[in-house]
Amino acid sequence: MTEPRPELTAEQTDRIIEMAWEDRTPFEAILAQFGLPESEVIKLMRREMKPSSWRMWRARVQGRATKHQVKSAVDDARFKSNLQRSITHNKISKRG
Repeated sequence: MTEPRPELTAEQTDRIIEMAWEDRTPFEAILAQFGLPESEVIKLMRREMKPSSWRMWRARVQGRATKHQVKSAVDDARFKSNLQRSITHNKISKRG
């Protein structure tokens, strides 16, 4: 027996679609926040998007390591601009 699918508001559906499009948001984060496993996210995306957009999204995320926490690197060294602190108004220096 499968679990009943949670009822989602329009805002939640929009947020799930947004998270699914983000390259660095794993499916596990969507599961933790909304209770939707990857297969349900795929069904939701197919139902809510135009066919051409769905195909583009599916091709983009298929096999992408960053969409799965287990496959993505824990401490991937990404570039962070020196201007980021002034943009976010973070007054605490991270460089000791």
